[in-house]
Amino acid sequence: MDVRIGIQNVAREVVIECEGSAETVSDTVSKALKSGTELRLTDTKGRVVIVPAGSIGYVEVGAEEQRRVGFAH
Repeated sequence: MDVRIGIQNVAREVVIECEGSAETVSDTVSKALKSGTELRLTDTKGRVVIVPAGSIGYVEVGAEEQRRVGFAH
């Protein structure tokens, strides 16, 4: 699923692809915002993205999608 993070005073958003459920990612975001520390997410390639909670403008959690197999025409 795609997660888009808008950062205050930055024109571009951070987009990462995460594994896991939308509920798990939403809970992680909520905990980071409530504690005021940092949002820490790991993408599908194992890279860790860390954003200070105080600079987050918005977080958009995409719908969970099943991977398609085959070719699209």
